[in-house]
Amino acid sequence: MAVIRSISGLRATLGDGLTPELISNYSSSFAKYLPAGKIIIGRDGRPSGKWIENLVLGTLQACGREIISLGVVPTPTVQLFVEKSDAIGGIIITASHNPSQWNGLKFLNADGVFLDESENKNLWKIYDSKDFSFSKDYQFFDILINNTAINSHINSILNLKLLRNSNVLKKLKERKFKIIVDAVNSSGSVAITSLLAKLGCEVIPLYCDGTGFFPHIPEPLPENLTDLANSVRENKADLGIAVDPDADRLVLIDESGMPIGEEKTITLATQCVLENLDYFEFKNGKPIVVVNLSTTRMVDDVAVKFGGKVVRSAVGEINVVKKMKEVGAIIGGEGSGGVILPESHYGRDSLVGTALILSLLAMKDQKLSSISGQLPSYKMLKFKKEFYGSLEQIIEKIINEFPDADIIREDGIKINLNDSWVQLRKSNTEPIVRVISEAIDENRAKDLANKVLSLI
Repeated sequence: MAVIRSISGLRATLGDGLTPELISNYSSSFAKYLPAGKIIIGRDGRPSGKWIENLVLGTLQACGREIISLGVVPTPTVQLFVEKSDAIGGIIITASHNPSQWNGLKFLNADGVFLDESENKNLWKIYDSKDFSFSKDYQFFDILINNTAINSHINSILNLKLLRNSNVLKKLKERKFKIIVDAVNSSGSVAITSLLAKLGCEVIPLYCDGTGFFPHIPEPLPENLTDLANSVRENKADLGIAVDPDADRLVLIDESGMPIGEEKTITLATQCVLENLDYFEFKNGKPIVVVNLSTTRMVDDVAVKFGGKVVRSAVGEINVVKKMKEVGAIIGGEGSGGVILPESHYGRDSLVGTALILSLLAMKDQKLSSISGQLPSYKMLKFKKEFYGSLEQIIEKIINEFPDADIIREDGIKINLNDSWVQLRKSNTEPIVRVISEAIDENRAKDLANKVLSLI
């Protein structure tokens, strides 16, 4: 499998692309790309992260850089640490939701956000030229170890204006939510369970041993969460929480053991914010929510209901973040379970999403199934297909199939219709194309998706 490098960093499979030479060379490139200053390193729990972390640390040390290692922590924990410290960048060792044979590197700038397209091109240029710089001195900086990053992250969430409100925190603790947690034994194992305990919840860890050995396919899709669903029912829990290996995506299971769908994570988090505007800052006018082009229309409906509006960006966390900063968004995210709250930091954060949605449930004194069931009803279908090459000819065919549609030629192509939409785009992280359709009627969504799939 070739190395995939994109706006989401780089990923490859062990023994086939992901080699010590690759890791060392990209680490050296990043060391040269950044100005002088500290570099923060963190990783998800997968076993290959151990040797990759050692290699990254050693390479950066050989380049004469100051380094702080956070160990196994969520991706948003690293982002927050970089943003709040005097660091000038960071490297996160993770392949996010990919299976265990994958791993990779994500690169952060001094603001704690991922490199954008222009910044990545500059980094790739250094890598491709193999123009590295190593220290010629006999003295090197010691590698500093920080074991407090997760606690700092949790404390920052507890310090959100909404949670500083004694009435909200009181209601949370009165509810004493019983929650099952599936962190796929990775970097969310400690962080999510510790946050829930601080919020007064009764926590039942399912896959939270921190070993990094995934008990199932790690992407938090319904078909991979059957153990969590069964555990929710068996324990008569209020809900189940699932996160991916680096804990930037959040998916919920309701009290009946039914997955509510990853698209509802950002929708419910948005509802929490827009229903409680007194606790959140935004520019004059309507509060703005930013989501990507692949995210459900439920977010638009909720935003309109509570006096806000939605602005869309290309898929990719940094694209959402840049648009959020541009328009002064109050909240943002992606339909894959990602919630971005500027008051905390500019990154997808399952801990932030958890705090917001539990606060909403507590303030409304409702079950997850009830509040989820009140959202507008849409059927979204997602398909993926292995694909190499250009989409241009396929896009032209799609345009001809929908002559009267509102067509968005950004991030592939999106066809907006009155009652539905369909999108075709190349993945940033895998050699596949994705076809996503949404409609009120499932048959309508299926017809749209099949029409596009037939043209690939």
